[in-house]
Amino acid sequence: MSGSATPTSDTVSPRSQRFRDSVHNIPTPGTEVHRPKRYEPIVLNIYIVGSIGLLMICLGIVLEIALHISGRSNGFSVPEKNVITFVSTQFLTSFVPTLLVVPLAYFWAVADWMLRWYQPYVTLSEGNAPAARSILLDYIALNRLTTLYYSLKHRHWLINVSTLTALSAVFMQPLAGSLFQVRQVPYAAAATATSMRNVGLSTTINQLTSFLASAGYVDAAVYNNLQDPSFVHGGWSAAPFAPPAGSILNGTLAVNTTAIQTHVNCIKPTSFTTTNLTSSNVVLSATFSPSCNASLSLDPNDGPDQFSVTAASTCAPSYQDQNFQPVVFWYYHLSDNGDALGTAVFCQPSIAIFVVATTMNLNDGSMGACVIVEPFENTNNVTGNPLNGEAFNGVMFDASNNTYLIARSLAINSGIPGAIYHFASQQPNGPQSVFDDPYGFVNATKKIYTQYLSIAAQTIYFLPNNETIPAQLTSDLPRLFVESLPAHLLSMLFICIGIASLIVHVLHKRSRRNLWLTSPPGSIATIVALTSRSGFGDLLLPYDDVSRMNSNLAGLTFRLDKRTGAIVAEEDFGVGNTSDNTALLGGNGDYDMKMGVNNFSPLSRTSFKDKAEFESS
Repeated sequence: MSGSATPTSDTVSPRSQRFRDSVHNIPTPGTEVHRPKRYEPIVLNIYIVGSIGLLMICLGIVLEIALHISGRSNGFSVPEKNVITFVSTQFLTSFVPTLLVVPLAYFWAVADWMLRWYQPYVTLSEGNAPAARSILLDYIALNRLTTLYYSLKHRHWLINVSTLTALSAVFMQPLAGSLFQVRQVPYAAAATATSMRNVGLSTTINQLTSFLASAGYVDAAVYNNLQDPSFVHGGWSAAPFAPPAGSILNGTLAVNTTAIQTHVNCIKPTSFTTTNLTSSNVVLSATFSPSCNASLSLDPNDGPDQFSVTAASTCAPSYQDQNFQPVVFWYYHLSDNGDALGTAVFCQPSIAIFVVATTMNLNDGSMGACVIVEPFENTNNVTGNPLNGEAFNGVMFDASNNTYLIARSLAINSGIPGAIYHFASQQPNGPQSVFDDPYGFVNATKKIYTQYLSIAAQTIYFLPNNETIPAQLTSDLPRLFVESLPAHLLSMLFICIGIASLIVHVLHKRSRRNLWLTSPPGSIATIVALTSRSGFGDLLLPYDDVSRMNSNLAGLTFRLDKRTGAIVAEEDFGVGNTSDNTALLGGNGDYDMKMGVNNFSPLSRTSFKDKAEFESS
């Protein structure tokens, strides 16, 4: 360099009397030689870091939104069967979220590693750095917990926050693995059902097969403790409907449909007498109102327990057909001490038709409670002519010469009171306790007779039909839930890491503005290139340990030469008997922070980034 007052190579360095340097002999990049491009790791690119940081913040916000939607919508829909048959659902819900956050955790770990890798050079670019804070500083060799300690000690706040961020990112993986859970929960959705019947009088009612089948079911229900059949619940009998096709787990189908409510209107007599006329003739007499009474003759020799049902003709209008007349159930019991006990129950069945809201259990077909929506307004042969809303009593029928009809009529006529009496016999202390209760047989008759007429109503008051009706299907479906605690923690972690990383890397980019490295700083060749002309290597031996190197370099401060980018050492003349014994890898001591740079070297004032040729003063 012509005209420059550059020291010769055989003179003592103006920076120190302890060694000789030849940094002044290095050609000036950009003038004498080509200026290499600055090396910048892609992971420290501010646009990449900013994008990942913003992604983390967005993920935290999205996670909170997903948690809110999960709670409001009872989870998220997932296939009922696992589409990946060779792995379990639990594996997918834990492994996939973990797999998604692994790249993020890895990115911040690498970014933290890069910042720690660069820190000695950042310190050198600021100038006036003692050995412990610069050329002896090695955060890469330390684990993160130790790095936290030394970064606090040396007040490297960006390194401290970056390391905390990298440590926090480790928790993203277990939190992501516990974020989702698939549970079987009741879930309601709009659906359709097929109504298979509507209100109408059966054309085969005179064959009595519907009544006989219903009586048989009631008798079996008493003996075997059976529940109501499908579409029957208590006194309600609903028009049958079919659920949508498909296998449904623990589902219920809610619909609005037509249902018939049966009331048997049973009462006990106001007075009752048992008269023994002869040893083979006992007369039971019951009065239910001044104009309504009935009597029954029976033979005690036919058995100690007897029951029957008769039409209460005296209690019905003279024009009323026997099929619709009120009936009287009779019960007789000869106690162990020889006392003859008897009672009667008067019943006058009636029906009412409504549009109701009800449900069907899709597991066993049982019907739930019926809630009246509105009266049934349509006119048909049940509500209008010929039935005009009257209810069949189901136990008394018109006389017939048909042998089969006579047999069916007798089976029904004896089966229903027999089922009621057997129900009473199943009570604690047998039928005696039911006779002792003033309302014992009234309640027993009401229960069994109502069930019988409700079951019979399914076939005598409904006709086949096929109509699609709206429904609501509630079933146990697998739903994907976002767990509250992991979601809150992971969301907070995402947002905090994103914000902290953005701040750290923006500030760190600013602190690297005076740093111009042309190759990765970790290789041995790079270190040799940066220090081979600096001279202070003469103070060190290959076998020096950290404490010995720190002792040999005491009293020196280090910086990057702005013209060449080389690491240069200078005597700290402002410090008397300086011994900087503080090293990152061991040893303690004090040093004096001197601001400013050495004025002896004419090479220290020209920036490495300046393209202008160096001119000496």
